Amino acid sequence: MEHSLARNWWGLLLRGVLAILFGIMVLIWPMLAWIVIVASFAVYALFDGVFAIAAAFGSRGGGHWWALMLEGVIGISTGVLTFFWPQITGLALLWFIAFWAIATGVLEIVAAFRLRREVAGEWFLALSGVLSVLFGLALIFLPAAGAVALAWLIAAYSLIFGVLMVALAFRLRAWARRTPFLVR
Repeated sequence: MEHSLARNWWGLLLRGVLAILFGIMVLIWPMLAWIVIVASFAVYALFDGVFAIAAAFGSRGGGHWWALMLEGVIGISTGVLTFFWPQITGLALLWFIAFWAIATGVLEIVAAFRLRREVAGEWFLALSGVLSVLFGLALIFLPAAGAVALAWLIAAYSLIFGVLMVALAFRLRAWARRTPFLVR
């Protein structure tokens, strides 16, 4: 895993740069960013539901076509409810983001300990994992912070996470250059 990360350091760099750009966008337009996030989820749920129903009709001869049909109805219903009741969807999306951040953070901390065996003193990934966990916990325990405050918290997290990923990418690139069998 560590060797693959080192060979593909540019992927971490790209991930970091995108996180930084997203963070800047959210700082500039916090309310717009939250509306876009909720609306994007609504569009995704609608299209996912439509495609699930299409897949159900395509596999009606199979035994589980009804599960795809049910999934499609739930997806379309969720998308429609999101458009007409965005406040509740925003809160549900907040919880989803919180649990995603916690899970991602824990996995980053585990990966950092594995990476540390190869790269001495490596702490950027562990720090980003801790940041992810703290971010998720803050979203769980402060759900009424408001969309603008939440957007700023998301922006701050995204900016710090992005900087840490960029730093890790350059550190891995340097390590890969010092390790001859990693050079492509």
